[in-house]
Amino acid sequence: MCVTPGGREFSRRSLLAGTVAAGAAVGLRGAGVARADGEDYLIGCGIADATGAVAGQGTMGYSDVEIVAEGLLMRTWARAFVIEDRATNERVAYVTVDIACVFQSVHLEVMRRLAQRFGDRYTERNVNINATHNHSSCGGTAREYAYSLAAYGFQQNSHEAEVEGIVAAIAAADARMAPGSVWLGRGELHDASANRARVAFELNPPEDKAVFPNAIDPAVTVLRLRQGGVDVGAIAWFATHGTSLSDRYRLIAGENKGYASYRWEHDERGVRYHDDRPRFVAAFPQTNAGDMSPNLNLTPWRPSGPTDDNHLNCALIGERQYQAARAAFDSARPMRRVGVDAMTRYVDMGNIEIDGAYTPDGKAARTTPAMMGITLAANKSTDNYHHIIPILEEGMTNPLVAALGGVDGPIEQWVRDAQAPKLVLVPLGTLPPRPWVPNVVAIQLIRLGELVLAAGPAEFTVVAGLRIRRVVARALGVPVEDVLVQGYSNGYTGYSVTPEEYVSQQYEGGHTVYGRWTLSAYMQEFDRLARALATRSDPGRGPAPLDWTSGLQPSLLPDVPADVPVDNGRFGDVLVAPEPTVQRGQTVTVEFAGAHPANDFHTGRTYFEIEQAEGSRWRRVFDDNDWCTEFRWSRPEGQPAASRIRIQWSVPPTADIGRYRISYHGDAKDQDGGLTPFTGISPDFTVG
Repeated sequence: MCVTPGGREFSRRSLLAGTVAAGAAVGLRGAGVARADGEDYLIGCGIADATGAVAGQGTMGYSDVEIVAEGLLMRTWARAFVIEDRATNERVAYVTVDIACVFQSVHLEVMRRLAQRFGDRYTERNVNINATHNHSSCGGTAREYAYSLAAYGFQQNSHEAEVEGIVAAIAAADARMAPGSVWLGRGELHDASANRARVAFELNPPEDKAVFPNAIDPAVTVLRLRQGGVDVGAIAWFATHGTSLSDRYRLIAGENKGYASYRWEHDERGVRYHDDRPRFVAAFPQTNAGDMSPNLNLTPWRPSGPTDDNHLNCALIGERQYQAARAAFDSARPMRRVGVDAMTRYVDMGNIEIDGAYTPDGKAARTTPAMMGITLAANKSTDNYHHIIPILEEGMTNPLVAALGGVDGPIEQWVRDAQAPKLVLVPLGTLPPRPWVPNVVAIQLIRLGELVLAAGPAEFTVVAGLRIRRVVARALGVPVEDVLVQGYSNGYTGYSVTPEEYVSQQYEGGHTVYGRWTLSAYMQEFDRLARALATRSDPGRGPAPLDWTSGLQPSLLPDVPADVPVDNGRFGDVLVAPEPTVQRGQTVTVEFAGAHPANDFHTGRTYFEIEQAEGSRWRRVFDDNDWCTEFRWSRPEGQPAASRIRIQWSVPPTADIGRYRISYHGDAKDQDGGLTPFTGISPDFTVG
């Protein structure tokens, strides 16, 4: 028998298998009788633009210095939902962002600004900020050195765009709160993910693998948010990576989950993103997607599936998520329990002693400061065309590494033992001048009615997520099906695989930075937090996270030079005009003499408009956030300060016949840094 930190006796096997019956969660607030009108909550939904630099800076997700953004397919948005229990006034702010990772440095800055604006209304306890893990988002937003390497350091402008976008989304949701209801729907989706680490998955015990007979987590879980009987929002959880567009893609985009949101919001609900009050907000967050790939063919070094066209695959995987979520939304029902609860605690994942109750062999274990394994350098074959991350292939000779003092750091024998069989490549947690990734991180529990979220800063594999769900469910006395792992939350620290999976040292194991027993540590700490939540005891904040704003914060990107027009012409000149007549299904291309897009991100606005003539007036019908448009930037050969802007519109089959034009909006920077807005307008053309 084993004894938990809370004092209960049980077998270690029953703990890991999740078969221990738990007592009633008597301490949970608001777990009472619903109101007669069904409107137990105050609900607010908001959305805000969080797009950073779309050109000239690295992207985030593939950690490849050669992937530099060259334009925009779709903007990246922060979608916020504020839910308050009308009986207890407990509230939660839940935010999903179309980005690769919500870094701890971003999370802490958001919390600082929320405190300035709202006082103690929104705190680390009741705010969850999570990422869709979109690998086509803006890079350089992290103050953590390891995560901005590929962008050649910290980029303040893109960091600011993310922070301000998240704060603005929460503020918008806060301002739109009204009485409403939250319903729960469930479904399954079997053709939008595949297990990209099957070798590791097969090392798990049969009872774990039996839960996932196809080695995927097909669960689709949807919250349906209503105000006064009108649908105003949806949160649709499903596990699959944001890697459909692949590491060859160079445009900033929302990836497959961003596409799913677009389909629901724009195409179905008629949302126009530059309006002040969108009528409906649909978020598609992750769960335990660590080993879930959208590239269904699992072809090494050629990411593909369902087709060989990555752009089409992104839409197909997004469409499947949208359709599955829509079906679960339609079948949603009022929940058995009402109320809102939240609890957060920081833990030092780099230094946790683990009780044997949480390890497969029953032996006590411990974690270590973050260490990156050699297999991470190999990259993930199913989701990449390039098999080696260049900054590692070159022996860490990226100049930013030298600027920070190199990568040499002593690795003690006990650390090597706890990390075995990983071959440590870089001791991220002990590098000078400060750790390159967080060791102290936040874990969080949120309850919305009968749904419980166990939120952590890692990419949990499906079996790792299952084990966390089991310990939380047992501690709270709820069914495992009512607990979701909310990965990619309030920080980012790589992966968390099971100890059995770790032995194979696949890519995911090499990026499980705190060692073989990382998941066991998470299980122990989530168990403690869940017991505290159930008994309403205060677990304390825990150790303080690092202040990422202090110390050296280099950026090795040169400043964007003052703009000059292409070929000494004028800003806004049309360099390539559209064909006078095009058909539906064809692509219209226009090129302008432009300015660098990083001069002004056009936050909440657009770089261009597809306009249709209505008598003597022009009406915008598409812009830079539409899936059917692309915005591309380049430097003409031999003109290092000139910008060539290409705008493409794939005319939809449903486009109205009529007269159109394309307007481009740029901002020219002078030698003193001043900006002069300008507009270029293409000749008219006809869709016939």
